[in-house]
Amino acid sequence: MIYTLTLNPALDYILSVPSFTQGQVNRSSREEIQAGGKGINVSVILNRLGVDNVALGCVAGFTGTEICRILENYGIKTDFIHLPSGNSRINVKLKTDKETEVNAKGPIIDNESLSNLFDKLKNLTTSDYLVLSGSPGNGLTTDIYKDIIELVKAKSVKVILDAEGDALLSALRGKPFLIKPNHHELGQILNKKIETHNHAIEGAKELQAMGAQNVIISMAEMGAVMVTQEGQAFTMSAPKGCVINSTGAGDSLVGGFLAEFSRSNDYYKAFKMGICSGSATAFSMGLAEKEYIYEILKTL
Repeated sequence: MIYTLTLNPALDYILSVPSFTQGQVNRSSREEIQAGGKGINVSVILNRLGVDNVALGCVAGFTGTEICRILENYGIKTDFIHLPSGNSRINVKLKTDKETEVNAKGPIIDNESLSNLFDKLKNLTTSDYLVLSGSPGNGLTTDIYKDIIELVKAKSVKVILDAEGDALLSALRGKPFLIKPNHHELGQILNKKIETHNHAIEGAKELQAMGAQNVIISMAEMGAVMVTQEGQAFTMSAPKGCVINSTGAGDSLVGGFLAEFSRSNDYYKAFKMGICSGSATAFSMGLAEKEYIYEILKTL
């Protein structure tokens, strides 16, 4: 089974505003409310590609209840910890001349709730995958992913980590199965510019030396590269299309990769499916639909 963990999920309130003017009343032309969070996005893509998964994490209040309802309506299994106080956050996504986001802080994750979450994770088995995505929840340190990887290491759970900065660096020592920074994040970690596929491949190898088993570097319009634990290096240019939405593209890449890898154990086929899934989301108003992902796959 594939499990995704979103420690600080949200309701995403998406507003399309044809022409936004700061300091004035602006009216939207379209509104939409979605369950948001990086791990949740991975769950949605897996679900659309026909792969069963369970969404884990922490939710609170009426907004948390709505997050669970939305996911369950999609047919996604959920097993969230319900926090004793606060409300899950509402993030505002403004679609206008320039994409703008206002992300809320979210409820505090108390020690008892965190302990209950850890008890759930202890039940994972060797055949399971665990996706750790996004920033740590409110009240948690950047070592939280390192602690979770240590917790599930005894069961040889395959951990996929999509985090930034200290949260990523701290967790590398646990030797996650796969990490997926983008080229900007890679450049910040290594303190160098990542401008070509070769730069990204060399950077991925440096991350492997720090502990990562497999590394995918997403590079926006330049496509992506992957270096596997077997020493294979794959590169792929971005499929052609008009980018209208960057939100969730990286999560879609992870979801597409896992959907294929969990079925075939083939790194290249999984990498290719990940690229198509991420691109399909970038070319769509929301997260990609299955039909569009396979339409793009036929062009590669």
